[in-house]
Parts: sequence; C-alpha cells; structure tokens
Amino acid sequence: MPITAEHIRETLAAYTDAHPEEEVTLSVVLEQLYQGADLTSRKTSPVHVTAGAVLVDETGNVLFIRHNALRKYLTPGGHLEPEDTDLMGAALRELTEETGIRASIVPLLPHPVHIDVHSIPANDAKGEPAHHHADVRWLFATTGPVDVTLQAEEVSDVEWRSPDTFTDETLRERVLSVIR
Repeated sequence: MPITAEHIRETLAAYTDAHPEEEVTLSVVLEQLYQGADLTSRKTSPVHVTAGAVLVDETGNVLFIRHNALRKYLTPGGHLEPEDTDLMGAALRELTEETGIRASIVPLLPHPVHIDVHSIPANDAKGEPAHHHADVRWLFATTGPVDVTLQAEEVSDVEWRSPDTFTDETLRERVLSVIR
C-alpha cells in the first residue's frame, strides 16, 4: 500500500511532539496536508514530501553524495515512489539506489531526525516549476565495511565527513546528540 496522507500526518505529529518548536516551520506542509493535497507526488506544488537518509558509519562520519543536478554534496534522498509504503522505507530505498549500500543499516530514532523545508529551483528539462521539498530525514547507522556503487545518473561522488560539517545547525546538533 502506498504512503498515505495519514502516515505523513502521523510522522509529522511524532516529529513535532519531539520538536514542538518546528511546528511553525512545517505549517505550509501541514496546511497542504489538511487541504487534501497529495504530498507524495512530485507534481504537487507548492510543496511535496521527499525522504532522506543520514547515514553514520562506525567512526561517526556521515555519508554525503555529490548530487549531479544540484552540483553539491548532500545526504542521500529523493522523491517518493508509488511502491514506497512508509517514509523511513523510502529513505532507505533512496540510500540504496543512490549509493548501492546494502550493509547492515539500523534506524537510530523512531521518528525523523529532521524535516527540512527548502526551495527547489525550476527544472525546465523536467517541466517542473520552482517549488519546495519537505525532506523527511531519518538517521541510520551502519556497522562493518560499506561498499559504495554510485548511481551515475544522479550521483558523481561520495564522501564520509564529520557531522560537524553539516551547514544546517539544527541537523548538526541533533545528529551529534544522538551519536555521542
């Protein structure tokens, strides 16, 4: 069964219960959700939900990929697919698709570590206007060796970096508080 509005609502509720100060930041997402917008569709504007994976290795470093379209290093993630049944699973699918990582991966929190609402520029090649993503980010850990096979269409490089290098202060502090 595909991701439902109720699952998104429950995930946002668990997140805002853990981080009540973020409810204002998520107001555009909540408003669209309550108006009945299909937030699982990449065609929904002005905002739709995406899923992201913050993967920490045994040394405490975080996996970053170089995203071809945006030409910057980000944590793995992307749009939801019809076969996704929940947001955490969608984040794991994106992680596996973009990096080929199939090592032992375990979630570190029962709710998202962060939900980031950010602007996405128009993409004329895909016929997409400028819009916003509500990126539901999940924190995972892996143990043992991690083999990476990049999805060349979307990703051109991978780096393991200290969580201190996150530019988003909220994400940085939350990841560090869990792994330390």
